Amino acid sequence: MITKTKSYIRAQVLNRLRKQKEVERLKRSFQIQKKLFSLPELVKAKIVLFYLSFDGEVETFRMVDKAISLGKKVAVPVINSRDKKLTLSSIVDCGYDLEVGPYGTYQPKHKHIREIPLSRIDLIIVPALAFDLKGNRIGRGLGYYDRFLHALPKRIPSVGLAFDFQVLGKIPFVESYDFPVDRVLYA
Repeated sequence: MITKTKSYIRAQVLNRLRKQKEVERLKRSFQIQKKLFSLPELVKAKIVLFYLSFDGEVETFRMVDKAISLGKKVAVPVINSRDKKLTLSSIVDCGYDLEVGPYGTYQPKHKHIREIPLSRIDLIIVPALAFDLKGNRIGRGLGYYDRFLHALPKRIPSVGLAFDFQVLGKIPFVESYDFPVDRVLYA
């Protein structure tokens, strides 16, 4: 029942993400970007972990470029699909450092991987297909981020980015292994 409900939500949200007009996606992403860059947690962060958007998600490539231009160090996830784990790598240039990796997501080219330890991250930008206002989330169902976030050595502030149709009144059947974010920004 739980899987079926979450699968249904995933399918509905993915459908909306994919049907959204690109102009609207970029406009709303920019509104979310303005909110993110005004957060005290981002302003004071030296190293920010961003996910790299795909499949209609809130556009983060411009956010990464802006953070770098502001002098912040940016880390992004590297997927190890064999071990079902994420490691982190710093990037300097989205256009030069990245290639398509597992599941169609972008990640650093192998020769550009510069591992960065979790303990150095000051703020985490977390993806999800759906959030509720308490920060609970439904990811894509593979558990990469839940496992990764539970392994954090300390509580690092986390922010989810979403379009308004991705924010639900309540995420059903939140499990003990689900990891909520501290705040959700949406437009």
